[in-house]
Amino acid sequence: MNGLVERNTRFMGCSDSYEQSAVVITGVPMDFTVSFRPGSRFGPQEIRQVSFGLEEYSYYLNRDLRDFTFFDYGDLILPYGNIKECLKRIGQVAEKLFSEGKFPLVLGGEHLISLPFIEKAAAFYPGLALIHLDAHADLREDYMGEVYSHATVIRRAVEAVGGRNVYQFGIRSGDGSEFAYARKETNFYPDEVIGPLKKILQQLGDRPVYVTMDIDVVDPAYAPGTGTAEPGGITSREALQVIHLLGQTRVIGFDLVEVSPPYDATQRTSLLAAKLVREIILSFGGK
Repeated sequence: MNGLVERNTRFMGCSDSYEQSAVVITGVPMDFTVSFRPGSRFGPQEIRQVSFGLEEYSYYLNRDLRDFTFFDYGDLILPYGNIKECLKRIGQVAEKLFSEGKFPLVLGGEHLISLPFIEKAAAFYPGLALIHLDAHADLREDYMGEVYSHATVIRRAVEAVGGRNVYQFGIRSGDGSEFAYARKETNFYPDEVIGPLKKILQQLGDRPVYVTMDIDVVDPAYAPGTGTAEPGGITSREALQVIHLLGQTRVIGFDLVEVSPPYDATQRTSLLAAKLVREIILSFGGK
């Protein structure tokens, strides 16, 4: 990993031992395909910085970060504007983590950074299910002529894992053609999260699951710091409930994307993201 990452601020309570850690946090500060407001490249560092305002202990789970060993790799070094090279480097890191049996906890960055992790997860875990939590469908074939975009990432993911293995929750925005495609090709639960998620998790059983969560699945009243805010989302409490529900299944990797600090002077979006990260570690770090 030398030359691929740089370590600045680390998430609270992280270990210095990569080898002994089950969960590995990796920041991917890329945001140059966003369709509205850039700034999510600053998300990974901001999430780490505000994490020190939280407790290590989770009363929801009665678990403490100090009892878990997890590692923070730092942020990937990416060539700005070179999409193919960025995806290649992200893929190299994803392959290393999965091949060494780690649980990648990825901090974006825009949503396109999820694609290499999804593709590598599918390669290492046959029968993979993809859970997608988002305000937007992200199912366009292309966006302004570009097939690689944060607006196309789940369409590319469908090509990697198959539409019947993709489960989409909370979607409340997109082009009409995306909604038509989703209803035909994926397991599509627009505008809802908790109810249908409970039912799907019972069906998934012991299948390996990769989760990609765009912070804008949360209503901008609770998480305004994102590039394409969309009213009508879930609450911060429901976002935490999602993590705890997912703790009942075999999640093998998780990314949290599109936190964009410039649009939230209160830092409540980053604080929510940091709390979600804590709950993810405590939910999956011991498996």
